[in-house]
Amino acid sequence: MMQQYLRLKAEAGPLLLLYRMGDFYELFYEDAEKAARLLNLTLTTRGSSNGRPIRMAGVPFHALEGYLARLVALGESVAICEQVGDPAAAKGPVERRIVRIVTPGTLTDDALLPAKADRSIAALYVPQGRKDKLAGLAWLNLASGDCRVTECPASQLASELARVAPAELVVADGQGLPEGCGDFAAPLSPVPAWHFETSGARAQLTEHFRTDTLAGFDIEDMPAAVCAAGALLRYVGRTQSQALAHVQQISVDRVGQYVVLDPATRRNLELTETLRGEESPTLFSTLDHCGTPMGSRLLRRWLHHPLRDNTPAQARQDAVATLWCDALPDFQDALEPLPDIERMAARVALRSVRPRELASLREALARLPGLRAQARAVAGQQDDLPGTTGRGAHICELAERLAIDPALGELLRRAVAEEPAVAVRDGGVIAAGYDAELDELRHLQTHTGDFLVQLEARERERTGIANLRVEFNRVHGFYIEVTRGQTDRVPDDYRRRQTLKNVERYITPELKTWEDKVLSAQERALAREKWLFEQLLDSLAPYVPALATCAAALAELDALASLAAHARDHGWVPPELLDEACIEMEQGRHPVVERTIERFTPNDCRLAEARRLLLVTGPNMGGKSTYMRQVALIALLARVGSFVPARSARVGRLDRIFTRIGAADDLAGGRSTFMMEMTEAAVILSASTASSLVLMDEIGRGTSTYDGLALAWAIAQRLVGHNRALTLFATHYFELTRLPQERPEAANVHLAAAESPNGIVFLHEVREGPASQSYGIQVAQRAGVPAPVLRMAQRELEKLEWRSEPRPQLSLFDAPAGAAPAQPEPAPAPALEALAALDPDVMSPREALDALYHLKSLLADQA
Repeated sequence: MMQQYLRLKAEAGPLLLLYRMGDFYELFYEDAEKAARLLNLTLTTRGSSNGRPIRMAGVPFHALEGYLARLVALGESVAICEQVGDPAAAKGPVERRIVRIVTPGTLTDDALLPAKADRSIAALYVPQGRKDKLAGLAWLNLASGDCRVTECPASQLASELARVAPAELVVADGQGLPEGCGDFAAPLSPVPAWHFETSGARAQLTEHFRTDTLAGFDIEDMPAAVCAAGALLRYVGRTQSQALAHVQQISVDRVGQYVVLDPATRRNLELTETLRGEESPTLFSTLDHCGTPMGSRLLRRWLHHPLRDNTPAQARQDAVATLWCDALPDFQDALEPLPDIERMAARVALRSVRPRELASLREALARLPGLRAQARAVAGQQDDLPGTTGRGAHICELAERLAIDPALGELLRRAVAEEPAVAVRDGGVIAAGYDAELDELRHLQTHTGDFLVQLEARERERTGIANLRVEFNRVHGFYIEVTRGQTDRVPDDYRRRQTLKNVERYITPELKTWEDKVLSAQERALAREKWLFEQLLDSLAPYVPALATCAAALAELDALASLAAHARDHGWVPPELLDEACIEMEQGRHPVVERTIERFTPNDCRLAEARRLLLVTGPNMGGKSTYMRQVALIALLARVGSFVPARSARVGRLDRIFTRIGAADDLAGGRSTFMMEMTEAAVILSASTASSLVLMDEIGRGTSTYDGLALAWAIAQRLVGHNRALTLFATHYFELTRLPQERPEAANVHLAAAESPNGIVFLHEVREGPASQSYGIQVAQRAGVPAPVLRMAQRELEKLEWRSEPRPQLSLFDAPAGAAPAQPEPAPAPALEALAALDPDVMSPREALDALYHLKSLLADQA
């Protein structure tokens, strides 16, 4: 047995090998130690090798999914070894084989997958030698069969990996990740470099898709992507030990198709995860009113893939407007009970679907005609309205994709039991009447009692033994029991089976024949049922493409309905999509914050050709960051095709959205907070264009005041003068508010605040012009800073402000226009005394500063 195990372990390589032994999956040697540590298992021993005990740990076979989920969450990959031979016919160990490899990116079971998020696996190919060559990226969502490729410069790989967010990345052995992708945290799976060779990758793809060329997939001009896709399908096919029948197409994501969002922007805008790493409240959790997991996953993808082109975004917006009607609640209620058909179709293709999933699929197919009629009615109702002709065409198109051959539903109705067992091995999966042989075997199991009662009555009459009984137990099977005092009346055809203290147990030829027939009926029924289920999966395979098409249409209808429901419930409006880069909104609101506070203050924003940079000033906690994120989220929602939270909005084409918000460091990477800040600023300055939206919050605060001010001034100048990006630039450097005097494309706005007897009041209202002050001391007071500290800070503030004021050169007072030059006025006596007291040789810097402050006060009084 250990020889067999070691051969399979050599095949599994570094993967944890779960070796099936009876009712357990066992691990040995180093695998056992590692699994015991990760899963908190009991580490024991079994046998020995070279005189040393063999370490062993195991998990029950029926609890495998839970342990797999924990291992995959820890980034581990597992090879599952099953018994494939017949134990009765085996001479020596039963034949075993690795039937499946589970890695973080190749999960298909619902128990291991997040319901509302995709889990994909990607392959990366970076051509060696020339830095200007495009990198190829291919990724596959195995649970749905969606396979995509793209090519991009190596400098954009971080953004592309953040967009795809693979759970596992396949790379060439020894290659690793290029520079600039250091924050990518998914596990890497190295494969031999020859898997990425062009000829082998093309052969792999043409063999899988059964084509002579790849021209039909529009990827002939993407050699790096072809290499990545070939290596990816080879790797995933090995993990499943079978053909990926549901992967029937490769889609291409072209450069310029989506608005680029770098990892920092996705994090700062909290699209699907908060800055604390939580799932709520985020933009996705706020908008997700989907009734199906498929719809939620599609909505999530939309938020991470805003569209550059106006045509598909406008089509999506029109579809949302179509569903905004009185029938929307009923339509969403009809969607809610539907199961995850997308992942079911994939599991049918991979032959891992469970019986109860087929039963729920059968129920879903029965509901589809009604749902299809509802969708067509909604679309027709909108087309009847003035000025909306044709707007419901996309909804009608989606409704047509819900049509599934009725033969599929009929097959499932005939073949699958009304309430099937969880697994085929438990029996009770195939419906009665589907197979005559199975029905006969089941009849033998269920009608055993009737036969035994009849046999007992006949034998009592034949023998005259009134207390004769026909019984059964698991050890001896069926038997006829007679008391010791009646044994002389037993017929000659009775054969003794067991002797007890007071009774004798017998068997007859008739009962033996029945016993053999009944005891084998259950085993034969289970074997027959398993065979029938495999035949059923073969029959279902041709319907997988139609199911995938139907699932995609359902997901889109669900996601559109979710956007329509949120827009209708919260007063959102359709934005006007323009060709030129601009963002104009009236009474805009933050889509997430407005749902978490009692009263949200809406604000306007205007960024256009003649007004490209807004300098945002105001107090801390005044709402600057909320306002900036609000503008970015409204622009993103418009590019997604959604309605937006505003009274009105106009959003033009955008190529990228950048954010430089918040303070963070990378201590492990040796980068301070200020270094991180400057690194992000450098990326923005090098990559932003006149069609980009840039959010810069408090740039330059990680160094000295004058260094930071100088950098902030230069960065703002560069953004408005050279990059010409649409920019929101929040700052506490009031010196920057002079920028509009030099750059007419810049403008000042501020978040209003007011002082009251109880302290500062934040109005959260955006007004034109710069702020009058920062209110930093007032905010510190609200935070609970002790009063003595506040008073000292106020005194120091006054001194610093005085030192920054311009000094008179010749006189304390300006001469009237046209008058002769004024002679310097003699300083008043107290001021002269204070001036004479200044002696830097004997005074400390603090004393000198206090004396200067006193002199300033005296001169101010005289003036």
